Amino acid sequence: MALVIGINGSPRKGWNTHTLVKNALDGTAFQGAETELINLYDLSFQGCVSCFSCKKKGAAALGRCALNDDLKPVLEKIGTCGALILGSPIYLMEVTAGLRTLIERLTFQYITYRNDEATFYKGNLPTLCIYTMNVPETLMVQSGYEDKFKSYSHLFE
Repeated sequence: MALVIGINGSPRKGWNTHTLVKNALDGTAFQGAETELINLYDLSFQGCVSCFSCKKKGAAALGRCALNDDLKPVLEKIGTCGALILGSPIYLMEVTAGLRTLIERLTFQYITYRNDEATFYKGNLPTLCIYTMNVPETLMVQSGYEDKFKSYSHLFE
């Protein structure tokens, strides 16, 4: 069975988000998957710098992020894994800045801006998003969180 990667996008280890991501990974391991838990806030990385190395025809980094930081090997692993679990607390109606940065770099590297192919990514990556927050369900609906979560789901379709 393929590798399942779990990303804890919370700066807190051992708290709600970390626990839920770990439990989801444990469930996949029980089914026979190899798993890896990555605590995003243990890494040193930055957001996309719009260098477009991932877009240039003939470039060594075509379809892959060219930034050399701690996130690069994580992006490479995600590009070959069988499933992805992303977990984040919601701060100010958004996932953490660290997880947003990972999502930005992960998805942008695959966008082609071409008419003949929309993405460099040729696979199908089942992705589970886990969100934790201290908001009652009724307020979550009233505040538009569902649309926010759907927009993240759309990025991975």
